[in-house]
Amino acid sequence: MPSPSAFDFETAARKVLNRLPTAFREHLADVVLRIDEFASPEQLAAVGLENRWELTGLYEGIALPEQSQWDHERMPPVISLFRQPLLAEIQETGVGFADLVRHVVIHEAGHHFGLSDDDMHALEESVQD
Repeated sequence: MPSPSAFDFETAARKVLNRLPTAFREHLADVVLRIDEFASPEQLAAVGLENRWELTGLYEGIALPEQSQWDHERMPPVISLFRQPLLAEIQETGVGFADLVRHVVIHEAGHHFGLSDDDMHALEESVQD
């Protein structure tokens, strides 16, 4: 069976976003979803990592609780998923494709809302298949 493509990852990620409660979906409308093979050196450095295989997803932007009226000219926030590290994690852990994508997407979306890890876990549980 071939590995999931970038299109497969994007489709699965959008499915997760579309299953979030309405209040969350509305605030994620302007967030850009990207699928890249690996994080860039700049993205890795931003989170204190050197090994490109260690980062499976990243939120880049200003969390909603930290935004102000003066932020209107900024770039839109971005949720990136990194395909090769995600594929490696699937192989190493045996976690299913849809489950891993759900986990990473919700974790990164949680950063947009300034959620705690416990809140992210509860949100993830709310969008189980």
